[in-house]
Amino acid sequence: MTLKIHIDDSAPPYEQVRAQISEQARSGVLPVGYRLPTVRGLAESLGLAANTVAKAYRALEGDGVIETRGRNGTYIAAAGSAAEREAAAAAQAYVERVRRLGLDENAALVAVRDALRAAYGDG
Repeated sequence: MTLKIHIDDSAPPYEQVRAQISEQARSGVLPVGYRLPTVRGLAESLGLAANTVAKAYRALEGDGVIETRGRNGTYIAAAGSAAEREAAAAAQAYVERVRRLGLDENAALVAVRDALRAAYGDG
């Protein structure tokens, strides 16, 4: 596992850790069942506070990307379906909200495309 923290990045360090582990799990670089370093171990290797890494791990666990097995460690979870279910629920909530706001389908899609471009870049 390779992570790089950029101090000059606008994203806080815990978010950089969360995003990089999440992306590596999604892309298969970190396979299901891969054992992650301990919070303290990863914090030391990245030069971060243990609380920063712990916050990233909590967010990843909440997203279903990793699972903690007590004293046995923290592992990449089989989270593809969990992540997809969460995305579908978020999409459903979005649809309900834009309908209440009176937006038509095209306006709702434009808003989503703009948000995706802002989050993922124009590429």
